[in-house]
Amino acid sequence: YLNCFLLQVFRGTITDAPDFDPTADAETLYNAMKGIGSDKEAILDLVTSRSNAQRQEISAAYKSSFGQDLIDDLKYELTGKFERLIVSLMRTPAYHDAKEIHDAIKGAGTNERCLIEVLASRNNRQIHDMVAAYKDAYGRDMEEDVIADTSGHFKKMLVVLLQGTRDESGVVDANLVEQDAQDLYAAGEEQWGTDEAKFIMILGNRSVAHLRMVFDEYEKIAEMSIEDSIKNELSGDFERLMLAVVQCVRSVPMFFAKRLYKSMKGLGTADNTLIRIMISRSEIDMLDIRECFRLRYEKSLYNMIKDDTSGDYKRTLLNLCGGDDDLAGEFFPEAAQIAYKMWELSAMTRVQLRPTVRPATNFDPAADAQALRKAMKGFGTDEDTIIDIVAQRSNAQRQEIRQAFKSLLGRDLMKDLKSELSKNLERLIIGLMLTPAEFDAKMMRKAMEGAGTDEHALIEILVTRSNQEIHAMNAAYHSAYKKSLEDAIQSDTSGHFCRILVSLVQGSREEGPTDVERTNADAQVNECILFFTELADACNADSDDMVMKFMSILCTRSFPHLRKVFQEFVKCTNKDIEQIIKKEMSGDVKNAFYAIVRSVKNQPSYFADRLYKAMKGLGTDDRALIRIMVSRSEIDLFNIRKEFKETHDASLHEFIQGDTSGDYRKTLLILCGGED
Repeated sequence: YLNCFLLQVFRGTITDAPDFDPTADAETLYNAMKGIGSDKEAILDLVTSRSNAQRQEISAAYKSSFGQDLIDDLKYELTGKFERLIVSLMRTPAYHDAKEIHDAIKGAGTNERCLIEVLASRNNRQIHDMVAAYKDAYGRDMEEDVIADTSGHFKKMLVVLLQGTRDESGVVDANLVEQDAQDLYAAGEEQWGTDEAKFIMILGNRSVAHLRMVFDEYEKIAEMSIEDSIKNELSGDFERLMLAVVQCVRSVPMFFAKRLYKSMKGLGTADNTLIRIMISRSEIDMLDIRECFRLRYEKSLYNMIKDDTSGDYKRTLLNLCGGDDDLAGEFFPEAAQIAYKMWELSAMTRVQLRPTVRPATNFDPAADAQALRKAMKGFGTDEDTIIDIVAQRSNAQRQEIRQAFKSLLGRDLMKDLKSELSKNLERLIIGLMLTPAEFDAKMMRKAMEGAGTDEHALIEILVTRSNQEIHAMNAAYHSAYKKSLEDAIQSDTSGHFCRILVSLVQGSREEGPTDVERTNADAQVNECILFFTELADACNADSDDMVMKFMSILCTRSFPHLRKVFQEFVKCTNKDIEQIIKKEMSGDVKNAFYAIVRSVKNQPSYFADRLYKAMKGLGTDDRALIRIMVSRSEIDLFNIRKEFKETHDASLHEFIQGDTSGDYRKTLLILCGGED
């Protein structure tokens, strides 16, 4: 047996106020609310500078001194989100959680995400206290109400969590770890269909320490993370709940950092989520949440709240947040451990790349060629036929159609398509008809032609293509434009950025096996140490030396090896390589190195972020949207879809549906391959 007792260290931003006098505080609040109007500043400053236990003493003193209920008076004097926030702060944690659950299931609809967040993240004692508070406040049984309002495996897992019986002993049986990992694999990836009951039993009852070891063992067996297996095997609210449980096992602060980000990103704010988390974590782990937020989103939680809220509501939230964080600096212990684990997962997990476009069955290039000619002959164009054929054939099949079109009809299919289609639909269909190398070459040309340069497109293409793809693109570029791609880059860019692109366009990145698979273990360790030393020296060098040192490593080493190097970098410096790049570099150089690191860590996630940026806000970057949808549709667009949904809490299908129109939208949605 392994003893893994976990000592919980509370790292909240709200603590007991020194020299506390509940009677004096009660009088201050009474004076702030008497007469016409109320002194909101005095209220928020006092309430956010006292612990919850102290607020309960203030409430009791208020009733004793003035014969009135403090919460009732606050509700009367305050309004809107500010009132919800202050009143919620005055409730005990158990009654606050009870009210959140009650509000989530009352009325016509159900707020499943609230149920998931609360029940996946609370420990046994918190759940027992919440259930008792619910009974006291509403005279009802929480479990019965949840059962009445939910269904299926989602309901079963919620009921398991509501028991508050997770093993919290901290004792881990190594044999049971291996058995649970095997059972989870057998319940999902190893068989056709899924044994959901096995997932519920293990994830709903085993201790956090035990499950962390199970997840590590599972990755060795399945060669993928437990998260990826859950995404493959489960769906809907049940999938979201199980993923939340896994995230909380790995790191509760990171789970809440993600929830906070999703509550504020984009248009509008999910204020109920924001309020619930800021209150419930302010005395537990808000400092760790802040660090995890900074780690994942390169922006402080403080600044995101500042940008997304206003007035007294904003001031109160910022007080709970407790302060701003420098963009780059040393991690708190929790965040450093998470950063190390993120790189470890990236290094260990072998992601199965899944396309959304596959070769069509019963393929007949001659019939397709005839159908396309018919769709373009005469007055008007049958866009539906063109879209259905082009978007539902593999690229290799499209090349056969191009050849058959010329052989049978004596016509150039590309010229006919250009003459019959227009605007974004034409660009998309033509892009699909080009070979991958021709398409990449054309995208590089478009990024450099005219007055401006699309540096992001140059970075995206050169960072994410294999050596073979880069060599094919170079050949296609020279064939199409009678000039080498390297010369074109040197003519259109300059300085360190130009050197980075020229290095990448050589297509000479190491592509051998990972160090872990090498037979000489000593050589592996020594090489990792050497690479780490070079990186550390680069961080202390002047700007030019740093860029050149980073370029010599990031542009030439294999992705698997870089993952291990970045992991050791966190271990040895207590910093993440992404933060160093963000802090020490700027402009296109920073963007290029950052894109390499993001691709090393999780390339589908990098593309998901690029797609999000192409469609968010006013206007659409159609060139970026077309480029990614075409180039990834036969490689990993399914994985990109999953990452998009995970990060942005909305599906790629939804974004395309809302941001495009007509036949252009129809084609993109076929490439997307479905709703998530």
